Amino acid sequence: MADKTVDREPWTGCAVMFLRSLLPDVDMLSLYKDQQGKFNVFKVIKLTLIDSAGGLGGCEILKVHDAEPFLGVEVKFVDVAACQHFLEGYSSGAVRQSLCQHACRLFALPQEFAVETQLKAGTQILDLCLGDLEVCLQHIHLSQPERLRDEEIDHLEQQLQSQALGPTPQPTTTPQEESPLPSNCFKFQNRVFEDRMLTPADVQSFSNGVGRQWRHVGRALGKNCRALKGPAIDNLAYEYEREGLYEQAYQLLSRFIQAEGRAAKLSRLVRALEDSKLTSLAENILDVQPRE
Repeated sequence: MADKTVDREPWTGCAVMFLRSLLPDVDMLSLYKDQQGKFNVFKVIKLTLIDSAGGLGGCEILKVHDAEPFLGVEVKFVDVAACQHFLEGYSSGAVRQSLCQHACRLFALPQEFAVETQLKAGTQILDLCLGDLEVCLQHIHLSQPERLRDEEIDHLEQQLQSQALGPTPQPTTTPQEESPLPSNCFKFQNRVFEDRMLTPADVQSFSNGVGRQWRHVGRALGKNCRALKGPAIDNLAYEYEREGLYEQAYQLLSRFIQAEGRAAKLSRLVRALEDSKLTSLAENILDVQPRE
């Protein structure tokens, strides 16, 4: 009887994503070589992977290196579902879109910023076979990582984690006397924001950034919105399938605003994005700046 131990081994694979800015005045490779720019470039890449792989646990960055004129990012996938999710986002253009949005926010770049990308697994150029995701998955699985994570990446990960946790809060003698949150405000990542009705700019930012996750956000909004309950989400997907993901997301939020009126508040969208594990998109809509 054949030994099936191998079948029970965890799925892993490796791919390298190459990035190059299409804006003449912005060189991602030079930014990464600069000590001040290095962390923000890393954060842009990390947030993009979190968006496109469906969370933190499915992949990790092993190395960022000079691949003149590109910046090379070696990624290890430890979950086949996360890898497939990433490939779908890469194929649809959502990965490039996410990269551009995070770069615009963290580097205060103009909105027309764009990047050129290439994806390889070993010697295979995956851009040439994106029509068959199973083949891409196989190439990535066959390309096993040859190194442990670089010490530089370890340091950047620790720096990012420290930034996410923020400064250690100082003990207070009377925590129960903390001022109550005003009714026209809400909290996000321990920061207070003024609540307001959703604007056309919010709808545009959401539609540009949410990608395939718009259905998850719609279901989260639908918990307290009758117009988005039942088959409403699937009907939207079918009705606007030809127009693509942007229009599907745009119509979702437009329908929410039309149904809820003055109750279509920013806080409800942010809460739905948090429930859908899309905190980076919430940061983008709220224009949250990185902590110093």
